Amino acid sequence: MKVDVLLGLQWGDEGKGKVVDVLTPDYDVIARFQGGPNAGHTLEFDGIKHVLHTIPSGIFHSNKTNVVGNGVVIDPIIFMKEIVALEAMNVNINERMVISRKAHLILPTHRLLDAASEQAKGKKKIGSTLKGIGPTYMDKTGRNGLRIGDIESDNFQERYDALKSKHLQLLAQYDFEFDLTEMEAEWMKCIEKFKGFKLVDSEHLINAQRRAGKKILAEGAQGTLLDIDFGSYPFVTSSNTITAGACTGLGVAPNQIGEVYGIFKAYCTRVGSGPFPTELDGEVGERMRKAGHEFGATTGRPRRCGWIDIPALKYACMINGVTQLIMTKADVLSEFEHIKVCTAYEYLGEKIDYLPFDVVGSELTPVYEELEGWSEDLTGLGSIDEIPSTLQAYIDYLERILETPITIVSVGPDRNQTLMRESTWVIA
Repeated sequence: MKVDVLLGLQWGDEGKGKVVDVLTPDYDVIARFQGGPNAGHTLEFDGIKHVLHTIPSGIFHSNKTNVVGNGVVIDPIIFMKEIVALEAMNVNINERMVISRKAHLILPTHRLLDAASEQAKGKKKIGSTLKGIGPTYMDKTGRNGLRIGDIESDNFQERYDALKSKHLQLLAQYDFEFDLTEMEAEWMKCIEKFKGFKLVDSEHLINAQRRAGKKILAEGAQGTLLDIDFGSYPFVTSSNTITAGACTGLGVAPNQIGEVYGIFKAYCTRVGSGPFPTELDGEVGERMRKAGHEFGATTGRPRRCGWIDIPALKYACMINGVTQLIMTKADVLSEFEHIKVCTAYEYLGEKIDYLPFDVVGSELTPVYEELEGWSEDLTGLGSIDEIPSTLQAYIDYLERILETPITIVSVGPDRNQTLMRESTWVIA
């Protein structure tokens, strides 16, 4: 049995958490493969909104195994807050979740380094969530990070102190005030609680489950355009958010990847700094933000909004090998009589239909086509057959131009507001 992958195709916030929750009944194992508490996967059901940061989005389903993979970085304090919230809902964590021993730990000093570095950048700041993600991945690749499995060793405190000492030397270079005492005490208490979780060699577990015929869904965080290699560098995250990241973040061989579900909004959003060719600064963008409740699930920051970007989406589909597309927030565009679609860019006096290397320093002017919108409220629809003809035309248009079938359309935040679709798209 091959491992299916679900990931975002834009700058994150595409609705991955909700879709994973919807698909979980069809799977036995849900495995997060990268990122950390900078993620905010929002799920809504029974009138209650839930935001998960590190824990896989299949956790609300019984008889499912949720794996926090080796590619994830974990802040014990934030993780334990998630656990407490889940236990208040009678979710039995040890029955449903295991944690890879190879996942790296975010130390309190990682968070301080993140904040100090971002402050020092001034107007050139990246837009970090200040969760310590970047410094943790830097220690991982620098080969001096701490991993979950290290808490089982006798010299954990010694290794922690050595890494903290290194961080304090780095912090001394910044004009940055901090008090580590309280944060460190809480962190150590949470580390003790981690010893009660199921810690596993997740690559063996994943592959054993796969060989046993179990269905596995790999859950990504952030989005393709934030990938450390292929995103809008340097305004990116610190991990590989693409399909290849599922291989390294879970220990799955490339030839064992099956379906690749690519999720995208019917428009575009971005949190923080960085290029955004189709961004709408005025009244239209504000209408889009309000209609879509576009505020970061992790940071609360207002998201930048704009029209859908086809060259960027085609790029994301290519990089990931997307086999099925999932469109979310179609209901938000009910606000607009006409919908614009960016099909190309004006770049250095030429018209191009791809993302150039210097997407940050370049002036990319979007070239738009305009389509008829739909004014109907979609949130109460119970079947894909009930959608307006103009939305159907939008879906058909996107399938044709992206050369990939759209098999799910989301029309609201609740798990029930999800329309399954049998695509009729075929390669011409």
